[in-house]
Amino acid sequence: MEVQGKIKMIGETQTFGSNGFRKRELVVTTEEQYPQHIMVEFVQDKTDLLNSYQVGQAVKVNINLRGREWVNPQGETKYFNSIQGWRIEAAQAAEGNNAPPVAPTEAFEPATNLNEEDHDDLPF
Repeated sequence: MEVQGKIKMIGETQTFGSNGFRKRELVVTTEEQYPQHIMVEFVQDKTDLLNSYQVGQAVKVNINLRGREWVNPQGETKYFNSIQGWRIEAAQAAEGNNAPPVAPTEAFEPATNLNEEDHDDLPF
């Protein structure tokens, strides 16, 4: 899955626990009728992927949805979701114009050999 938009915020790398778990948050604002502010987590060695990006830059972020279950001390089961990024690239490089150019309509001659009686010549 992927999220495209402009970077709204890049957080600092945070380190947790004795094993040195690292996490860094990125907020991407989508560019659609109702823009969404999507928070994406980058963890461990993926936190360094954000070093060369800045606020306002258009990006494409490849993500995985993660979910986990947790039972609190009272025995209640809770569920948590997260969006985890694993690749990010500048949107200009990601979109690339691979489509062939379309000729303007003036480049085509109008059809003049239409036979009104042969309007239903489809084979099915």
